[in-house]
Amino acid sequence: MAEHTIKAFDDEMDRLRGLIAEMGGRAEAAIESAMLALQRHDRNLAAQVVADDRKIDAIEAEVEKLAIEIIALRAPMANDLRDVIAALKIVSVVERIGDYAKNIAKRVPSIATNSRTMEPISLLPSMGQVASEMVHDALNAFSARDAELALAVIDRDTVVDDFYNSVFRTLVTFMVENPKTISECAHLLFIAKNIERIGDHATNVAEMVYYAATGQTLPDRDPSTTPATED
Repeated sequence: MAEHTIKAFDDEMDRLRGLIAEMGGRAEAAIESAMLALQRHDRNLAAQVVADDRKIDAIEAEVEKLAIEIIALRAPMANDLRDVIAALKIVSVVERIGDYAKNIAKRVPSIATNSRTMEPISLLPSMGQVASEMVHDALNAFSARDAELALAVIDRDTVVDDFYNSVFRTLVTFMVENPKTISECAHLLFIAKNIERIGDHATNVAEMVYYAATGQTLPDRDPSTTPATED
């Protein structure tokens, strides 16, 4: 009976991790598609990113239901309980990452076609790639309970922050020199902020993974080293 219960719990945890991996994969794809839509000024692709966000939301609801069932029926303890709690927190963060990708896609129609040659916009794809890779590695760390990989993700957050600061300075200068571009540059600033928030959320996932794997919490990051942000 005990062996049956343990196997059932393991099977449910595997399913939980699988759902989070699928959700994370969709969030990564949303980031990549949103950035591609921005580069190509592809309104159809941008609209697809917005529509596909519903699938991410549906998986979130499924994960939450399964996690609650596991806690209620299996009463996990210690390491197992940390894994379930981490899954509940992580799925909420991944849903927000999907929302940020959707927000980027929603702004694509507001960016003029000829804006693709602007220097500020040329920095955003690289920034988006780093943030997407952070999401990918953070979720891999969760699947493998890899504390070292989680720490590596956290260390990379400064790269995204540096990108954001560079984009911010470049866009402000561009707007001063080209007042007619203020509206479009404002949209680009919002896009850069969304990417920066994706990096922050990937870092949050990594911190949760580290705690689930080690039982130890990391010290708070120094707010003076990162841009001021709002959720």
